[in-house]
Amino acid sequence: MRKSTWIRQHLAALRALLVLTVITGIVYPLAVFAVAQVPGLKDSADGSLIEADGKTVGSSLIGQSFTDSDGKALVQYFQSRPSAAGDGYDPLSTGATNLGPEDMIDSADRPSLLTMVCARSREVGELEGVDGRREFCTPAGVGAVLSVIGPRAADGEVDHPVKVVSVNEPCATTKNPFLAEYRGVRVECAVAGEDYAIGRVVPILGNAPQRAAVPADAVTASASGLDPHISPEYAAIQVARIAKARSATEDQVRAVVEAHTEGRTLGFLGEPRVNVVELNLDLDQRYPFRGLVSGR
Repeated sequence: MRKSTWIRQHLAALRALLVLTVITGIVYPLAVFAVAQVPGLKDSADGSLIEADGKTVGSSLIGQSFTDSDGKALVQYFQSRPSAAGDGYDPLSTGATNLGPEDMIDSADRPSLLTMVCARSREVGELEGVDGRREFCTPAGVGAVLSVIGPRAADGEVDHPVKVVSVNEPCATTKNPFLAEYRGVRVECAVAGEDYAIGRVVPILGNAPQRAAVPADAVTASASGLDPHISPEYAAIQVARIAKARSATEDQVRAVVEAHTEGRTLGFLGEPRVNVVELNLDLDQRYPFRGLVSGR
């Protein structure tokens, strides 16, 4: 290759580099920034930040936990749904637990998804003064699951069990499992270190209402772990507590909830939802929390 051809090729490459650098490194970012300032897009582009008293206190797109240092609910605030993002609503650890309905047996490392749901439902029920019972949950708030041990039939069923264990109720915490007997066999509590995987796993429906008083979004996390919304049903069972804590009427609190309730996207996508972050900030402005009065 002649030297002049080599130089022309490299000059052409340099020109292309300079042109693409200007387009992709300067023109395109400026164009995107300009479009993002268009009314209607600016809030989303800036992160939908929320300010109070001149300070940025959050984003309407990212949820927050309204709990104390021990993780207990602050009585004056509407509670968000659970979050599996880091320690809760951590944008750097966004994600779900990836646990599914088959995750029913507690381990030494962590409770099962079923037990987490049962425990949360019980806690929410106690906090809000509603029935926290849930199908497939024991009264103590763990998964109502048995390991039925014995010869199996062709379909996998154990028609004549020789041993039945309540796997999520260790003997260290109970001597009387949630179910006294199963198919004529006394139900035992679980012994630490024992492997009950050899048995057939049987979840027990129980006698809880078919429609739980505690909504599903109160006991399960969103896929991102950052969802700032709860269902109107979850907001509704919290109204009485909020009204009492803030010395407001329940109708006043409901009116604020309604103001922060969004309908289905485009009228048909998703479900109605309540933005908890914006709702709590609005309540702080309208009905400031003065602290609980002794005896209340």
